[in-house]
This record gives sequence, structure tokens and C-alpha cells, in this order.
Amino acid sequence: MELLLAFKAIILGIVEGLTEFLPVSSTGHLILAGSLLDFNDEKGKIFEIVIQFGAILAVCWEFRAKIVQVVVGLGTERKARRFALNVIVACLPAIALGLLFGKKIKAVLFNPIPVALAFIVGGFVILWVERHNRKKAEQGEPARVNAVDDITLADAFKVGCAQCLALIPGTSRSGATIIGGMLFGLERKVATEFSFFLAIPILFGATVYELYKARALLSASDLGLFGIGFVAAFISAFICVRWLLRYIASHDFTVFAWYRIVFGVLVLVTAYSGWVVWTD
Repeated sequence: MELLLAFKAIILGIVEGLTEFLPVSSTGHLILAGSLLDFNDEKGKIFEIVIQFGAILAVCWEFRAKIVQVVVGLGTERKARRFALNVIVACLPAIALGLLFGKKIKAVLFNPIPVALAFIVGGFVILWVERHNRKKAEQGEPARVNAVDDITLADAFKVGCAQCLALIPGTSRSGATIIGGMLFGLERKVATEFSFFLAIPILFGATVYELYKARALLSASDLGLFGIGFVAAFISAFICVRWLLRYIASHDFTVFAWYRIVFGVLVLVTAYSGWVVWTD
């Protein structure tokens, strides 16, 4: 394996792990990073799918106790069945729209300029929702849902509809579900945790589906490269998830909003000035 390829694999794995569960769009960052590193061909797209799976496993490990509790309790505990049903209901809208429009979205929007625009728009949405929530708190209106197990089917469906926005690259799946959940009355930590749980079936299903479609391009010679990226994504995602859970205990998402806006503007400026040649 070439040393340069291994370096690219590590960088992209870290980018995936650090951005998958933050409201900053992992897909957008991977499109931009892949463009900069010239690692955005068909093999590069398969690589992105593999490292995404590493990030999923990091969340499964972090929340393994809850996952085991739900699975074991499906046959006997009403709370476990309701939680599982909530996750299923929240996943259905994005799955349906993804199957219907996924190819068209990839053909039109999976390139740096639309991603940059989505970064900027998403940043302003986060700022608006945070301001809206601060006003409600000042008026003495606390969040309506303060525990993941208290989420209703209606709440889950609304969060699932918000998740559909993540089909637009640069929007952020975690950002859409967390900010959408907060807008619909979920407490910040609850919205964040529910977003993590939604990521497991959505990203796992997408990974299996995309790998199946691209099976003809897979070869044993790529195992080393994919393995490096997978490990880098797992470790960085695990660190990021733990950090985010601590961070939201005393902070809001405003810093991520400004990061999105500045980063998106930077991409647009470099693209139109010719300083960076972004490729599709």
C-alpha cells in the first residue's frame, strides 16, 4: 500500500468520525475533503461507505447498555417496544424519500458548491432555532420532553421528517434531527441522544445497501486501505460522541452554526476566485 494512500485514508477516516454526529455534515466534509485529496473516484465513494460503518459501530459501543436493554426487553417490556417503534417510525420518511429520489439527489447535489450553500443555510437555521429556544426559556417554557423514553410516536415522526432534509448533502443528518427535535419540544440532550439512536439503523442500512450495489468494485487488495480508514473513523467517532454529550450539558450549538457559515463562505470564495479547484 502506498504511504500517500494510507495517509489519505487516515485523514478521511478522522473527518468522518469527527463530523458524523456533529451538526456540521459528514457527507459535506467528505465531499470537500475527497475533492482536496483527489480521492473522490468510484473507489473513494466505496471507501466513504466503509468508514461510515466504523462511525456507526462507535455509537453502538457507546450506547451498548441501552441497545441491549431494548433488544432483551422487546418481548416483555412496553417501554422497550415503544422505544424501538419510535426509532422505526422516525427512520421511515428518510428511507422512503431516499429510495425515491436518492439517485437524482446524488447526480445534482453531490458536488462542492451545493454543499457549501447547504452549510451556510443550515448554519442560519441553527442560529434561528437556538434563538427561538432561548426566548422560550426566558419566558419560563421548559422543554416538553426530558427523557428519550418519553418521546411519543408523533414526536418520532416529526423528527423523522426533519431527518429527510439530510438527503441534501451539506445539511447534516445529526443536525437535522437534533435541531428539528429541539424545535419540536425535545430537550437538547434528549434530541442529541435520539439522533444517535436513529443513526444506527439509517447508516447501517445505507452502508449495506451501497456496498451491495458497489460489490463489483470491491477487491481483497483494498482491505488494508479500508481497514485503516475504518479504525480511524471508529476511534475519532467514539471520542467525538463522548465529547459532544459532555459539551451539550453546558453549551448550545451556536458555535457549530458559525463554523458552518464561515466554512461554507470559504468554499464559495475559494471556488469563485480560483484559489482552489474543487472537483465534482
